[in-house]
Amino acid sequence: MDSSYLPIYLAAIWAIVLGVAGGLMTPLGSWYEMLRKPSWQPPDWLFGPAWTVILSLAAWSAAASWYAAQTDAARATVVVLFAVNGLLHFLWSPLFFRLRRPDWALVEVVFLWGSLVALVAGLWPISVLGSLLILPYLAWVSFAAFLNLTIVRLNAPFGARSG
Repeated sequence: MDSSYLPIYLAAIWAIVLGVAGGLMTPLGSWYEMLRKPSWQPPDWLFGPAWTVILSLAAWSAAASWYAAQTDAARATVVVLFAVNGLLHFLWSPLFFRLRRPDWALVEVVFLWGSLVALVAGLWPISVLGSLLILPYLAWVSFAAFLNLTIVRLNAPFGARSG
C-alpha cells in the first residue's frame, strides 16, 4: 500500500464510520412515528442518501485539506477540526433517537453547526476547495436544526413522558 494515499483511506473510513454509526443510532420506531412533524419535513428515505453525499464531500474535503496543508500546524488544524466535528456529528442521533430527547439534540446541534462554521473558516486558508466542500454539510445541518426546533415546538415537553 502506498502511504501517500493514507489520508484518502482515513477520510473515507471516517465518513463510513460516521454514516454507519449515525444509521445505527437512528431507530425509526413507534416513538418517532408518533411525533408531530412539520408538513415540509423531507421523507425519511431521503436522509440516508443525503448523509451519504454530505459525508462523502466531507471526506473529500478532509483529504484535499490534508494534501493542501503546507505545515504540520496546518495538518494538525485539519485533524482537530474534523475530529471535533466527528464527535459532535456522532452525538446528535443518540440524543434525539436513543434517549428520545429532541430538546437535548436541539442544544447539541448548535455545537455541531458551530463546528461546521469552524471547518469552513479554518479550512479556507489551507484549502479553499476543502472549505467549499463543507458548505452542503453546513446547509443540511442548518435545515436539520430548524427541523429539530420545529419538532421540539410541536411536541414539547420531553422527559418523563417520552420514556
